[in-house]
Amino acid sequence: MTMQPIYLASASPRRSALLRQIFVPHQILIPDIDESRLPGETPAEYVVRLACAKAQRVWDRLNPEERRPVLAADTTVALEDEIFGKPHDRADGVAMLQQLSGRTHQVYTAVAVFHAGGLQHALSVSEVTMRTLSVAECLAYWNSGEPQDKAGGYAVQGLAATFITQLRGSYSGVMGLPLAETSQLLSLLGWSLRQASDEPIDEEAYKGESA
Repeated sequence: MTMQPIYLASASPRRSALLRQIFVPHQILIPDIDESRLPGETPAEYVVRLACAKAQRVWDRLNPEERRPVLAADTTVALEDEIFGKPHDRADGVAMLQQLSGRTHQVYTAVAVFHAGGLQHALSVSEVTMRTLSVAECLAYWNSGEPQDKAGGYAVQGLAATFITQLRGSYSGVMGLPLAETSQLLSLLGWSLRQASDEPIDEEAYKGESA
């Protein structure tokens, strides 16, 4: 059975593409919230709060007859306790990469689903190690146009893959939507891996088999 469309509370084309990858039909509605970090808030607390706020904001905007589940996510790059958002300009983007250069940082992505039954959320935390980067490389990367709307000033799925020597955690989470956690939340709404295939599944045929 095909899953009913949900709302994606995000303008990110990457999140939309990742939902399409797991066959989740969706409509985009962009939330408008204050994304300022609260005093004393950890990176994990920050992304969970924003993901939940985005999902609820879109839910609250909908008329009762329009309401369907709303999925939202928030991603931030953190080095120790310092949060790296989207760079404001070239100088900011180059400075971010220079701070991340030769070090291991964390990528926090929270996912939230708001539906008639309430609000659920999940958190993905990954560690990314970058090789040492020259200023010239950082400038060339900025000039590519890729990092300008990305948390931390880089895109793991793009040219920045040439900077990354190790990734421990969720690749899709670093992209902006951890699919393992997302699929677990969506399973509460009827999503199933079976939807990705038109072939009938005979579970009995596989019982007792070993790898």
